[in-house]
Amino acid sequence: QVQLVESGGGSVQAGGSLKLSCTASGPSYRRTHMGWFRQPPGKAREGIAAISISDSRPAIADAVRYRFTISLDDTKNTLHLQIHNVRPEDTAVYYCAAGAYVADLFSPREYNYWGQGTQVTVSS
Repeated sequence: QVQLVESGGGSVQAGGSLKLSCTASGPSYRRTHMGWFRQPPGKAREGIAAISISDSRPAIADAVRYRFTISLDDTKNTLHLQIHNVRPEDTAVYYCAAGAYVADLFSPREYNYWGQGTQVTVSS
């Protein structure tokens, strides 16, 4: 099965930058899309960025547009999320996800595989 491992989380001051990474292993045909989700304290998990594996076409949620960038390396096994100008409201556990049949890019229900998450804490 597909396994996903996130890295790069930590504490950062507001206005700073952070880069998260996710390494995938297992059958590539089970991954047509990969994405990033986040879950702030006391709130539901929300989709923030996604990318199609076949053509690397990115999609960014309005809440983080222009500050967050999603990318996939040439091996198509490592996903990145570059975060600029972080804000306190960005504080959340960030999850990497992958799915084989993804219709709604930002819906958690569309994804079959999940990493354990990495904490991002933004101080003001």
